[in-house]
Amino acid sequence: MKYVDEFRDPLLARTVAAAIAREARPDRAYNLMEFCGGHTHAISRYGIPDLLPGNVRMIHGPGCPVCVLPVGRIDDAIALARRPEVTLCTYGDVMRVPGSGRLSLLKAKAQGADVRMVVSADAAVRIAAENPGRQVVFLAIGFETTTPPTALAVRAAAAQGLSNFTVFCNHVLTPSAIQGILADAGDGKEVASLDGFVGPAHVSVVIGSEAYAPAAAEHGKPVVISGFEPLDVLQSILMLVRQINEGRAEVENQFTRAVTAEGNRKAQAIVAEIFETRASFEWRGLGSIPHSGLKLREAYAAFDAERRFPVAGASVPDHKGCDCGAILRGVKRPVDCKLFAGVCTPENPMGSCMVSAEGACAAHYTYGRFRDA
Repeated sequence: MKYVDEFRDPLLARTVAAAIAREARPDRAYNLMEFCGGHTHAISRYGIPDLLPGNVRMIHGPGCPVCVLPVGRIDDAIALARRPEVTLCTYGDVMRVPGSGRLSLLKAKAQGADVRMVVSADAAVRIAAENPGRQVVFLAIGFETTTPPTALAVRAAAAQGLSNFTVFCNHVLTPSAIQGILADAGDGKEVASLDGFVGPAHVSVVIGSEAYAPAAAEHGKPVVISGFEPLDVLQSILMLVRQINEGRAEVENQFTRAVTAEGNRKAQAIVAEIFETRASFEWRGLGSIPHSGLKLREAYAAFDAERRFPVAGASVPDHKGCDCGAILRGVKRPVDCKLFAGVCTPENPMGSCMVSAEGACAAHYTYGRFRDA
């Protein structure tokens, strides 16, 4: 298949769905977590749950970097932005995530803070070069997909001798998060009972399919890396059902047109040059997960905002009425949250899962899945 329409062929979709229904054993359940927010949106948009038998359940995971950014880190970013000498640059959806007291970067901007939306890390470097009298802080966020551009931005700032550019690093690691979910490493919080994972696509282009092998082997859970089209997702679910039926726990690659076993070695090299792994990092809903976040290496400490400015780094609880944490752990669905589609909407988000375009709550709301309840 070469064209998008072929990956959305309804006849082929029904054929694959029929195979899933035929091969899913009626005497057991299949609890499958799609880690990536892009898959969550594809599943909601194309009505994948409607094609699956009742004992095959898709559980939304924490694969949205904006969603898993804890309240404390948002508060830290707002504190940085409010410094009179600082210009804080970040991606658009991060600006709407509420911190403590419902304050967001967007609201801080309205109050006078110099907060600017950028579409790339390189844009923040340009702003620093054009404004030598300002301290430009780039709030870096994302999984392994967006980490290489941040690394290149740091390298560019170093090459240009920019002493007014720093990075507030919130890059996190997918395999460590999967390990944390399976090991219940999130500070003892309840997590969903899982039988397998639909592995992320874009992340896997960078890190390769081999990166998931330790988690699959250690915890006995299969991982199938999937593309984003409906036939991709359905085929990946079928591959997981077959692995579970056969008692296998392997990493398989459905998305062979983009993902390789070794990944993008050049991207991995630039990340390894600039960053190193933190001892632990806090994830919203999951707690602190060992070796799941990145920080700048000592050689690039001059570009680390957490070394240049005082950053509280406090752990702050979520809004009491918001169930984002439980949704990110797969324990609850968006419709289980009493705020969902009432006081919490994309126009008035109470939690991060409704803010981001990749959030589970935003997906359910956008495509009307909550009406199924």
